Amino acid sequence: MTYRDQIEAYIEAHKEEMVQDIFTLCRIDSEKMEASEGKPYGDGPAAALAAALKMAQGYGFAVRNYDNYVGTVDLNDQEKQLDILAHLDVVPAGEGWQITEPFEPVEKDGILYGRGVADDKGPAVAALYALRCVKELGLPVKKNVRLILGCDEECGSSDIAQYYKEEKEAPMTFSPDADFPLTNVEKGRLPGEFHADFEPSELLPRLVSLDAGIKVNVVPGKAHAVVEGLDLSVMKETAEKVTEETGIDFELEADGVIVKILAVGEGAHAAHPSTGRNALTGLLTYLTRLPLAACPQMKLLADLLALMPHGDTSGKAMGIAMSDEISGDLTLAFSMLKVTDRCLEGVFDSRCPVCATEDNVLKAVKEKMAACGITLTNDSMTAPHHVDENSRFVKTLLQVYEEYTGLEGRCQSTGGGTYVHDLKNGVAFGAAMPGTDTRMHGADERAVLGDLVVSAKIFAQAIVELCKNSETR
Repeated sequence: MTYRDQIEAYIEAHKEEMVQDIFTLCRIDSEKMEASEGKPYGDGPAAALAAALKMAQGYGFAVRNYDNYVGTVDLNDQEKQLDILAHLDVVPAGEGWQITEPFEPVEKDGILYGRGVADDKGPAVAALYALRCVKELGLPVKKNVRLILGCDEECGSSDIAQYYKEEKEAPMTFSPDADFPLTNVEKGRLPGEFHADFEPSELLPRLVSLDAGIKVNVVPGKAHAVVEGLDLSVMKETAEKVTEETGIDFELEADGVIVKILAVGEGAHAAHPSTGRNALTGLLTYLTRLPLAACPQMKLLADLLALMPHGDTSGKAMGIAMSDEISGDLTLAFSMLKVTDRCLEGVFDSRCPVCATEDNVLKAVKEKMAACGITLTNDSMTAPHHVDENSRFVKTLLQVYEEYTGLEGRCQSTGGGTYVHDLKNGVAFGAAMPGTDTRMHGADERAVLGDLVVSAKIFAQAIVELCKNSETR
């Protein structure tokens, strides 16, 4: 491929500078916060966006801030050809970090650690350096490339919806927010919200409260409960048995007749629930094994656990397990639950293959839950996304990937959702290499520096190949 030697040399020469720019952004806690005037997602995302745009402007790019929803970085002032969609918001820091603190990024043995290094600040900076490379080397491109930096990808992508009210889609779009080689199929999604009311009971021993989960798209690594009126020795004996069965650890703290319970598993992205250890389902397993007094509350929790038992990440018990050749298996993660003495409310996250419909998923779940006295409030679900694998756009990206990695370029599907889900010609492209565990959404999130470096090279070459002439498909 033309200009490859120049691209390789440029990115290698700027590698350490790229790391420092990643760390600059990753030191900012850009979790979605309470909105304030001019800051729809709060101070953190606005600060990260300001820092990124200042960075890009310092490299000579024209930038624009769309009211702190998104920011843009333009390669030139020519006709739009390619958009690169990345995001600067992050999921909550969570607990269990060991290598470093969440917002104190470090590099150890060629691996970057910190919240956002992989999802998605590291890839965003890699894309920025691809633009720098093309611009500073003066590589010939006849169309514009726009890097779009969003601030609400983790909480619904309202930022991008706002952006596209004002701007049109580019003929081609990719998001460096997944794994290589290339994702042209994104599963549909049902983020199921449910609730139930019940008569309170004063019978002892009893569950006082339960609180688990931090976000719908995160498998909970910790879950909390409070129990009253049980002998601590009984609770410890049961905990040992459930730990052996589930892999979830339990920490018990007694204060008179009150015992606080902490269930500890391992967090994960809800699109890949089998890679974590769900502390919520483990805690429910434990509570239903304790000799608590029979009551409506515990009956509902037992029914919930029967529908989403510990270890079942395929929706089998819910009656919605399914799979197809294009997009693979349905997944289901029980991600949030709050229980008091008179009500419960919770959320699960199901990623649904192309064969899924509202009839065989949404309605099926609604009926199953209703039979237990639980109301699913959803009336619709997100449809899957599919881009033709034979398009020039997709073939070009895969060709560049093969050239720079020596690995097979192929299309794949994902249960994760990215910014391109609702775009006609949008795919996810990078920035993690196949088989790399980035611990996305979990403790000690990490990115392999070599992956980010080669990603920047791939993105730069892709820009050249896609924008060197006027063909758009």
